[in-house]
Amino acid sequence: QVQLVESGGGLVQAGGSLRLSCAASGRYAMGWFRQAPGKERESVAAISWSGVMTTYADSVKGRFTISRDNAKNTVYLQMNNLKPEDTAVYYCAARSGSGRVIATMTSYEYDYWGQGTQVTVSS
Repeated sequence: QVQLVESGGGLVQAGGSLRLSCAASGRYAMGWFRQAPGKERESVAAISWSGVMTTYADSVKGRFTISRDNAKNTVYLQMNNLKPEDTAVYYCAARSGSGRVIATMTSYEYDYWGQGTQVTVSS
């Protein structure tokens, strides 16, 4: 069983920054998703196993950056210029198998999920 551990969430004012981390041993494509109260889970960003391919939701393009350090088995989500609408529980997810060579934003294609970390952006 793969264990994913997210960290880095917290409370920040609008316009501020946070960096989320997700530790996951093994060779996986990784994705970040979020879910706000009363809303469906939505995709935020994804990165292939190699790190060559990345993709972002339109709502975060230009503000968020996904990256990875495979030597440390860690994926990061740098979030800049945060807005109150970014408030949510953020989850990282891992995709194994042949699909790991691409970055996908489709949640059902991921095999493993972390427990989530809360991000709250105050106005």
